[in-house]
Amino acid sequence: MTTTRLSLFDLAPDKVLLDRYRIHSGHRENGMSAAFRVHDLKHKEAERELQAFPASLFENVKQAEAFASTLRGWSKLDSSAILSLHDVVVLDDGAVLSISDFPPGEGLRDLMAERKTMPEDEVVALGIALLDGLEVAHDAGLIHGDIKPGTIFMGAKGGAGPVLVDGGVTPGLWAAKHLGTRTALIGTPYYAPLEQFGGDSPDERSDMYNLATVMYQLITGVMPWRGKSYIEVFQSKMQPAAPSMRSVAPSIEVNSDLEAAIATALRGKRMERHESAAAFREALSEIDFE
Repeated sequence: MTTTRLSLFDLAPDKVLLDRYRIHSGHRENGMSAAFRVHDLKHKEAERELQAFPASLFENVKQAEAFASTLRGWSKLDSSAILSLHDVVVLDDGAVLSISDFPPGEGLRDLMAERKTMPEDEVVALGIALLDGLEVAHDAGLIHGDIKPGTIFMGAKGGAGPVLVDGGVTPGLWAAKHLGTRTALIGTPYYAPLEQFGGDSPDERSDMYNLATVMYQLITGVMPWRGKSYIEVFQSKMQPAAPSMRSVAPSIEVNSDLEAAIATALRGKRMERHESAAAFREALSEIDFE
């Protein structure tokens, strides 16, 4: 029987959703949704990820439909750096189900818990690969909106490079729930640029700011923005530029061109950042580690 409403009982192992996706196990969650490892019964038991956004996230089915419409744009992208999206379905109760490829390899968040930092050349390679994907998305008029270690998977060993997941979730929620009005931050405070704290929707420069924060963290082992509360993080971001890497991690030596490229993406005023993903990628590509 086709699922038209979603309950916790529907999200148990061996349950089949949409007459097609058999749940194997839980995979990850981010506070707004829960993702599951599923098998596609209509595609030779292929492994997928099914992400469930509960109806309680939306005020009505119209909002859920608007959110789903934003997500569907990501199914048209062709980039090895962006997780392939197969379908987005709105149930009768307003719950939204998103079905994609299963994210390859290890999540960057888990990797950082083990390694803390990453060599500069690996950070540059990560940045260039993800900026390739962002350029494809931005050219299609799409914004990721919440790049952070939890939305980056590092790819299977010997396979493709890093992959972005959850594309469009944050701007989709912003547009669906607020329909163009300014409101409180939708995003992740440590990685979101200052303008989002004032209620602005994320844009291309927001994506670069997110990614640059991740790169800064990978190099230094710490966040550029200090604070334990929402207000403290907001106040930390009010400075025009991020603190130098040496000031937060005195023991490290950082390539000056690499630090400059990241620092530009982290400028407090969005118009002072790189003008595009291509410009940021070019700055990283020109770095010489010799």
